[in-house]
Amino acid sequence: MKFEAGPEERGTRLDIFLTQFFDDLTRSRLQSMNRQGAILVNGESEKAGYRIQIGDLIQVTPPTAEPLKLEPEAIPLEVHYEDRALAIVEKPAGMVVHPGSGNRGGTLANALQARFLDLSDMGGSVRPGIVHRLDKWTSGLILVAKTNDAHYRLSRSFEKREVRKSYRALVHGRLSKETGTVELNIGRHPSARTRMAAHPKGGRPAFSDYRVLERSASFSLLEVRIRTGRTHQIRVHLNAIGHPVVGDVVYAEKRHRAFTRRWGEFHRYFLHASELGFPHPSSGTSMAFHSPLPSELEDFWQRLKGSN
Repeated sequence: MKFEAGPEERGTRLDIFLTQFFDDLTRSRLQSMNRQGAILVNGESEKAGYRIQIGDLIQVTPPTAEPLKLEPEAIPLEVHYEDRALAIVEKPAGMVVHPGSGNRGGTLANALQARFLDLSDMGGSVRPGIVHRLDKWTSGLILVAKTNDAHYRLSRSFEKREVRKSYRALVHGRLSKETGTVELNIGRHPSARTRMAAHPKGGRPAFSDYRVLERSASFSLLEVRIRTGRTHQIRVHLNAIGHPVVGDVVYAEKRHRAFTRRWGEFHRYFLHASELGFPHPSSGTSMAFHSPLPSELEDFWQRLKGSN
């Protein structure tokens, strides 16, 4: 696989640059591949900390893929609700939703396979019950289908925008308005093909409503409700208006570097799927669930507020 660096990637570390193309490969895994000679810059080996230059041609030889087989794993799993049709579970930050290259185990799908006797198979053998996803470094509520009928009906609810999703996000800077809506189309980044970008034209329509919950001198804690479910929607939208999510090394790498120099390493996004509402696929009854901020995020926010 070959990638050409554009002006926006100038100065980005080689390993961080590559994380945007390989969601299933950690930086440590990429660094290991680099040491093994699987990553070349302009035909030469470079250290993982090499700073990308405009026009650099990066060539990656991914590990040989093996057929994926999902194995049940008795991973502790917080279940908020369960009935014969569905379950609501909590995904911690750092857990991938389903297996892929570089993540053969330890995923939410592995945990679901061990926890529940029956799961829908509409998503394929390595995605049992998976109706929607959260990014690896985002925590919060996930809806799981236990039957194919429930899976189909829940998918239709997502398509018809009957599912209500709310997040808590800590962003850089102080937003000038208490509430607002970001209406920017989202599509593939023109050069970094596994990243998304906000487009004034092209892409697909995307709508994110936000409300400021708290502020400090340098940060704002938001409630964000999304009316569409585009890939990386919240992170792309908030970055586009100049207030990227704290911890987002992909869309705000320079901001993140400055942040870690002052506050220390922060190994996740400050983004939490806190509320989920939808019509039950069998009865049509309105269902609603809430997940408070994980203690690691709450404690970190209190620390930031106390230092301003």
